[in-house]
Formats: sequence, C-alpha cells, structure tokens
Amino acid sequence: MRYKSNHKGVPRTNPAAPDRSDQAREVDVALSRNERMLKQIFSNSSDILFRSVTISGQTRLLLVYVDGLVNADMLDQVVLQPMMFEGLPGDAENGGSGSIGDLLIKRLVAVAQVKPAQQIGDIVESVLKGDLAMLIDGETQALLVGLQGYEKRAIEEPSAELSVRGPRDGFTEALRTNTSLIRRRIRSEKLKMESLTLGQYSKTEIVIAYLEGIASESVLKEVRQRLHRIEIDGVLESGYIEEFIEDVPWSPFPQIQNTERPDVVCSSLLEGKIAIFVDNTPFVLIAPMTFWAGLQAVEDYYERFIYTSFIRLIRFALLNISLLLPSLFVSLTTFHQQLVPTNLLISVAAAREGVPLPTVIETLLMEFMFEGLREAGIRLPKPIGSAVSIVGALVIGQAAVQAGIVSASVVIIVATTGIASFAIPRYNLGTAFRLLRFPMLILAGTLGLYGVIAGIFLIVIHLLGLRSFGIPYMTPISPQFPENIKDVWIRAPRWSMHQRPVLSTGSNKHRVPEGQQPGPKRGEKNE
Repeated sequence: MRYKSNHKGVPRTNPAAPDRSDQAREVDVALSRNERMLKQIFSNSSDILFRSVTISGQTRLLLVYVDGLVNADMLDQVVLQPMMFEGLPGDAENGGSGSIGDLLIKRLVAVAQVKPAQQIGDIVESVLKGDLAMLIDGETQALLVGLQGYEKRAIEEPSAELSVRGPRDGFTEALRTNTSLIRRRIRSEKLKMESLTLGQYSKTEIVIAYLEGIASESVLKEVRQRLHRIEIDGVLESGYIEEFIEDVPWSPFPQIQNTERPDVVCSSLLEGKIAIFVDNTPFVLIAPMTFWAGLQAVEDYYERFIYTSFIRLIRFALLNISLLLPSLFVSLTTFHQQLVPTNLLISVAAAREGVPLPTVIETLLMEFMFEGLREAGIRLPKPIGSAVSIVGALVIGQAAVQAGIVSASVVIIVATTGIASFAIPRYNLGTAFRLLRFPMLILAGTLGLYGVIAGIFLIVIHLLGLRSFGIPYMTPISPQFPENIKDVWIRAPRWSMHQRPVLSTGSNKHRVPEGQQPGPKRGEKNE
C-alpha cells in the first residue's frame, strides 16, 4: 500500500511499520551473544527477568520471562526444580544422541505447550505474551514454554445484557477463555477460529470465528480483507477494530453488533454470521448486522414465542415513541393545533401559561438536561450514580415547572421518551435514535409535520441504502424474504423457522426439518 505525502517532497511514512532491527536475526550458538542482544532489546524494562541455570554442572541455560505474566508456581515446580535437582537424563550426560532442547521437551519439561523458535523476534513476541523463553548454550534453537499465569477476571453475568431466563456466563478480557465458552456450546469440527495479530506495539491477537458451510464465503472473505488491511499502532478494545471495518463510518446507525454474551455469539454463528474476538476486551464483534438484530433481546429466544411476539410489538411501538414523540408534540402544539382534541389543547395551553420559551426551545432544553443526567449517572460511581440521576431528574423537573421555565406537559413528554428509549435492547442502536431525536425536533420546530415527515423519509432512505459487509441493512424486509420475516416483528415458533437468513449464509441454509409441530398425532387415541 502506498502512502500519499502530506507536503510536497516529504513522503508520509507508515506509522505502523514494524521495527525489525535485531529481531530478525537468528538465534546465535553462543548464549552470551543472545543474552546481550535480548538485554539490549529489553533495556530499561525492570519487569523482564533473566535467569541463568546450569544443568548437571555442564549445560548452561538462560530463562527469559515477564514478571507477572508467567505462572510462578509452575515455573518453580515444572521447570526449575526438575532441571536443578534432577538434571539431564543419564544417557544425555554420557554423550547420548539428540540435542539438549529435544531432551528438555521430551523428558524434562512437563508442560503441554512447548515450541521451538529460531529467530530473536519470535522470542521477544512470545515473551511479551507471557511465555517462558529457554535459550541453550551451544544450540541455535530456543524453546518457548506456555506458562501464562496473569490475573484474570472471573466469568460472570454481563451487567449490560441482563436476562431473566438464559445462561449467566459472560465473556472476560482473556481471549482463550472467551473462545472456550464458544467451544463448550458448539462442539463441531465445522467451528473454525482463525488468528491474526494487529497493532505495531500492542500486538493484539484477533480471532475470526465462523461455522464452515454456514457462513457466507463472500462475507468471510470481506471480513478477512478488511482486518488484514488495518495498520495501527495499538488495539486496546474491539471498538478500535469496529471503526476500521464498518461500511459507512458517517452513519449514526451501528453496522457491527457487539455483545458480552456467549449465547448471542453462538446463535449468530448458527445464522451464518462471523464473530471477531479481540484480546483484552469482553466485547465480541458480530458481522454482518441488520437493523432488526439490534431490536432483538436475548430472552426473545428463551421464552415462549407468544410472549416474545407481544413484547416485540411493544418494543417497536416504544422505538417509534423514543424517536417521534417530542417532535410530534412540538409540531402539533406549534403549527397544527387543529389536529389536537380541544380538551387536550386547552389543558396543554393552560400548562404553558407563563412559560417564556417557545415549545421547541423548551423541549430541546429538557432533552439536553435529560441526556446530561443520564450521562452523569453512567460516569459517577455506582453507589451514587443512580441516586444522582433519579433525584436530579425529580428535583430539576419539579423546580423548572414551579419556576415557570418549562411546562409540565413537556416534562411528561421528555420523561416518556426517555423511558421508551431504554426499551431498545442494543445500546449502540438506542444511541443512534437518541442522536436523531434532536434534528427531528429542529425539523418539527421549523416546518411542523412536514418537517417530521421529511425527517422520517430521510431516515428510511438512509436505512434502505445502508449495508453491512455487503448485506442490506433492512433485510429481510428490503429485499424481502418471506421465510426470514418470521423472526422480525414477531418471533414465530422455533419449529416453523426452517431456513437460516438467506443473504448471510453459505450452502447450508436449512435449519429445522419440517413436520415437527408439537401436538397429538392424527388418528391417535388416548388410552
């Protein structure tokens, strides 16, 4: 990839280009040279420890590891104790065949993950990941021993995706813990997990998970290409990756789903989607994402379909309320009073008596204060965050009404809108509608209902043209696939959903065989 210059005659360098220097060199046969080179690379790093060990009084080894990333107990009991007290096997001491490294792997170091390395760069990378590097005097091959033992957070239920019914485990910041939670649920050889590393300095491990034959090959190829072309100095969270691989970065709507729940990832994999795991974060990315996936809660697939369908209809109604209620109120009370029932109009006019601000400014002010209280409740410590947000809303609302700055009807409208926005299951999709509420208010305050209708048309047109990894954002409604509509506005019974999503799956589109509707068989008599 070529980089354009910012100034004439001054080439732009790649900020993520790795510094090869000594790391591309091979392991030297002299242990002293290797030690000198590694100490130079890890200079001014007090947490990098070098330990010299002599086996059987003749073989010298150098152990290199990061203090805090290596399991100290295993290092003492499995590596140091056998080498220092037991020594080399008898045939090796008498000049037996085979290198010292091979003997250590086969007969002395009782660790499952041991691999050889011939380059200094491989040793440096593995040490920084938590491995133990063993360099042997007189040999050009080092051993990398998997002794990772850093602190990990316990598996617990995600606080942002709570459910009444369903599994209680959630992802942690440990990558292999997260992938193992998926393997526990999908025990198939078709579950593939491809690994790559991103970040010049962070060297963060990324894993692409998919089900072979179910995931679309074109979508999978696109995911690989977008990830491999990322060049960045460090990846600290999956949000770094999300901004590089989304289709339309200027859209308020999220095009990649994120979750902390393993069951959500597994259900997405079974639908042909692709999961992207990032080390050091519990949030897993799922692609492609549709608009309707952002409105589906976890419990929709654990409760009976009758309850789920009813709740989904309520959720869609609340979605429209969270976007349109303030703007409809402003447009009706400002421009189209004839559309409001007389008694209601008199009540609203009486409540607004003495209020100095126009309705649109009044509503924008209250919406701004509501968003500020919500943000303050999130940022403050948990013991006082909820108290401040609730008490603040009550005190400010009551005081503003009594002072005559805002009307009671506007407070009710804003509070109802805020409650409705909490019903959107996905936080990032709810944030998009919170953001769009303000331009809709401005349109309503300037053009009335015509502005509201124009805003709705613009949002719908944008949604219809939006794509996620080439998949239309509004599928299966536009383009329409009747079989997949069973899981949009309502959730049909599981035994009636026979096909996976058409556009996001590969050759294996059949999900549930027909003829599994429960009930007594015809012609069968009760005994």
